[in-house]
Amino acid sequence: MTIAIIAHDGKKAEMVGFVKDHVALFQQRNIHLIATGTTGSHLERAGLEVEKMASGPMGGDAQIAARIAEGKVDMVIFFRDPLGKHPHEVDVSMLMRLCDVYNIPLATNPAAAQRFVQTL
Repeated sequence: MTIAIIAHDGKKAEMVGFVKDHVALFQQRNIHLIATGTTGSHLERAGLEVEKMASGPMGGDAQIAARIAEGKVDMVIFFRDPLGKHPHEVDVSMLMRLCDVYNIPLATNPAAAQRFVQTL
């Protein structure tokens, strides 16, 4: 199972806290993590092995979207900052649209992500 993990800058600390709370789950052998670059670096510092894409503004969201279109992502956890301005909002919208097109579960906040990990 491949899980994509993404967090806007204002949500990175919250994402790291969430991941630390579920580190045993995310470290299972059958789970492969991919992340945008900066989020991936934070996850590595939290002790997880993660495949890093480019940072979001440099195309990381688009790289993950491409993996979704290729059928290589099973779930996306994306802690979005709905109050911030994001120069790559077009890529974010594309990623979310592709989750809908390809029927990929997408959690955009900790409550939804908690439900996702409970199913694993």
